[in-house]
Amino acid sequence: MEGNHILPLHFLVSFGSFLSSFLIEKYRENKKHNVFILPAIIECLILITIGLLSNIIVIEYPNLIVCLLLFAMGLQNSFVTKISNAIVRTTHLTGLFTDLGIDISQLFFPKSHPQRAKLKSNIKLRVYIILFFFAGGIVGGLFYSRFNLELNTLIFAALILISSLFYDDLRYRLIRLKRTRKQKRTYI
Repeated sequence: MEGNHILPLHFLVSFGSFLSSFLIEKYRENKKHNVFILPAIIECLILITIGLLSNIIVIEYPNLIVCLLLFAMGLQNSFVTKISNAIVRTTHLTGLFTDLGIDISQLFFPKSHPQRAKLKSNIKLRVYIILFFFAGGIVGGLFYSRFNLELNTLIFAALILISSLFYDDLRYRLIRLKRTRKQKRTYI
């Protein structure tokens, strides 16, 4: 990819981000339960399609794969940003390390930043994300090259994302069930 293609590539990330945010807001407006499901499913479909097609056809247009992955990256970054209320950015490590450094520095100024528990929670979250970035890079690299899975590694990423959607839905239902039972006991 040459330098004159940078603007269209950034457009794809922005378009993916726009679509994800638009779908989330549309679902939220309609008071749907899991407003993040549609962008996640679209991302999964892109990853699975690329992985499966790489087994069936010879990829003559690698730029198309790059474009689809950039679009998927925009989708994913937008819905994670929305889920976390802009605390988490998942597409680059530099921002995470910057935010981690800022948070750690604030620990030294308790008068200016009295919400220590929230600050420590943010630091812990950022450290986990950074560790999973590195772990994902290592595991993905091993699967791609050492085990010759190549683009099939994208299918694993999609399966992890899909399973997290099911986990999130199950967790939500359990919380709702507990609240309902607690309310019924209160009325009795």
